[in-house]
Amino acid sequence: MAERKVVFVAFAIEDERSRDFLKGQSLHTNSPFEYVDMSVKEAYAADWKEKVRTRIRRSHGVIVLASKNSLQSSGQKWEIQCAKEERKPILGIWIYTDDRTRLDGVNTVAWTWDNIRNFIDRI
Repeated sequence: MAERKVVFVAFAIEDERSRDFLKGQSLHTNSPFEYVDMSVKEAYAADWKEKVRTRIRRSHGVIVLASKNSLQSSGQKWEIQCAKEERKPILGIWIYTDDRTRLDGVNTVAWTWDNIRNFIDRI
């Protein structure tokens, strides 16, 4: 088995089900990759930014779940900026086939096994 990769998943709260689906795919026995989900499951009351930055630092890379909801998500925008500041590899994946929202500075591709596996293999 390949090295287990630690990946932070940045997503708008409105897209939480897509994050759950991505996590479910990674647990499937035929999955071509394995990773540890470091995304924030619940908002931190006070020092959430410090805790998120620590999680991003411990991650090999960041997957951004991109949708129109991302444009309004201040938390997700901050996570992306933090990943850039920490110089982490970032991959955006479009989570809806009919939504090709572009996020500044995020290379975004279709949600496919190959695209995700290739990113995880590179980090």
